[in-house]
Amino acid sequence: MKRKYFLVVLFLVLAMFLSGCGGVTPATDEAKIKSVIQDCSLALNDLNWSKAKSYCVYGSEWHYAVCQMEDLVNTIYTFCNTVTINVVVNVLDVSVTSNYAQAYCYFSFLITYCDYVEADEGYAYLNLQKIGNSWKLF
Repeated sequence: MKRKYFLVVLFLVLAMFLSGCGGVTPATDEAKIKSVIQDCSLALNDLNWSKAKSYCVYGSEWHYAVCQMEDLVNTIYTFCNTVTINVVVNVLDVSVTSNYAQAYCYFSFLITYCDYVEADEGYAYLNLQKIGNSWKLF
């Protein structure tokens, strides 16, 4: 009787460990895409241009946009000591086809400098490309 009880308990413990391993599986493409978009937004908020560009395909529309934003902020710094950027992106839907993806998002963008405030918000589609094992904006 003790042997049967021991085997049942052993089986249950093994089942718990194996079911817990499900959380260790690699992130899905959708999770990776959401992470890239959020990490890029955070890099823009921190004015970390090289990091923001690392989330973009080199030479792409997004890479160019980050470069333009960097130039704008550097120009503003010539006459204003403080520049802040606040980018918030809420990913509503992700569609993946092979090595390409499209994320439908709601965004808000706020830049403040000296006594000026510029803001924009709305819905947009972000295009991404899988390069190696990483997703990048393009």
